[in-house]
Amino acid sequence: MSLIHKLPYEWLVGLRYTRAGKRSSRNSFISFISLISVSGIALGVAALIVVLSVMNGFQKEVTDRMLSVLAHIEVFDASGTMPNWRQAEQEAFRNPAVRGAAPFVETQGLLVREDTMKPAVIRGILPSEEHKVSDVAKQIRQGSIESLRPGEYNIVMGYALARSLGVGIGDKVNMLLAQGQTTPAGMVPRSRVFTVSGIFEAGHYEFDSALAFINIEDAQRMVRIDAPNGLRLRIADMHQAPFVAQELKRSMSGELMMRDWSQLNANWFAAVQTEKRMMFIILTLIIAVAAFNLVSTLVMTVTDKQPDIAILRTLGASPRSITKIFMIQGALVGIMGTAAGVGLGVLVALNIDVIVPFIEHLLGVQFLSKDIYLISEIPSDLRWPDVFKIGGVSVLLAFVATIYPSWSASRVKPAEALRYE
Repeated sequence: MSLIHKLPYEWLVGLRYTRAGKRSSRNSFISFISLISVSGIALGVAALIVVLSVMNGFQKEVTDRMLSVLAHIEVFDASGTMPNWRQAEQEAFRNPAVRGAAPFVETQGLLVREDTMKPAVIRGILPSEEHKVSDVAKQIRQGSIESLRPGEYNIVMGYALARSLGVGIGDKVNMLLAQGQTTPAGMVPRSRVFTVSGIFEAGHYEFDSALAFINIEDAQRMVRIDAPNGLRLRIADMHQAPFVAQELKRSMSGELMMRDWSQLNANWFAAVQTEKRMMFIILTLIIAVAAFNLVSTLVMTVTDKQPDIAILRTLGASPRSITKIFMIQGALVGIMGTAAGVGLGVLVALNIDVIVPFIEHLLGVQFLSKDIYLISEIPSDLRWPDVFKIGGVSVLLAFVATIYPSWSASRVKPAEALRYE
């Protein structure tokens, strides 16, 4: 005897109703409505998986581009400068999570070229150490990071900043700092002429349009300090940055302040998380609409199967068993729709780099212009916890949709149902 014949009769009847035959036009119509319900759930689940995967992909892409310039953790001394940064570096490396360290000086400045003025974050670095904490050296489009030699007052800036100033390699820009100096004419901004020796492109407009690098010694002279502001650290797992920062604060000597990369962009990450939650809710409503189509399907099935229900009741089936039959039918439809949607969604999410270019070529359009978005391909980052969450919500909604029709079936009175049969 096959395994299916060993199932309780409620399961056998529920399975039979799920794959209803086509002995009549009414049965065919009910089967068609069931197919529509399965398809609706499948499309809703697939859409939610694909949309969340694309949003995760964009978040990962932007985060990676941000962290190509930002350090995972920044360490500051409460005094404002860190003369003993070498000692602090050694203490930081005692933590096994730390992979690289480099000193820095950071200030706000104004870059002036003829009649054009642009605000910028000026970061003083050690070119020989910078590769340990960022990927700026790999992002240089023109010139080189090694050109930032002490005393030569060279500058490497983002390509958008260079374009807005109208400068290229070898051109001069005047740097004005907010820290003023006293002259016979009063307080005037501190200024220095720098030579453009490199242009980088991080792929993140915020940095490409407002960040410039100079040698750390030149920065110290401009700001008039005799030591770096602090240390920039790179760790093995960027997601552990808040935890590692707390560990370092306890283990390193001195009165130190820690700032991890998520704090530097807290508003952006909060906005992304809010968008993801809202998108999940909105697309879940699509699944809910499809799932509650099951209500009409099951109501029609109950109406059509009243004689069968009456016969089962006269043979001894309890109202609870009748309820179970139709809940099994509805749950199976929900599970089939969810399974189909998960399969379709995962397939699309994993192959979106092939599907989207094909659609673009077919329609002759480009969804993402590199000049505007700096990303020419739609990224996708499929996360299985999201898939399991979506599948669970879909099955749950389908199950809830079966409750009323199943309860209604259990209330059918055998005598009334068989009166005209």
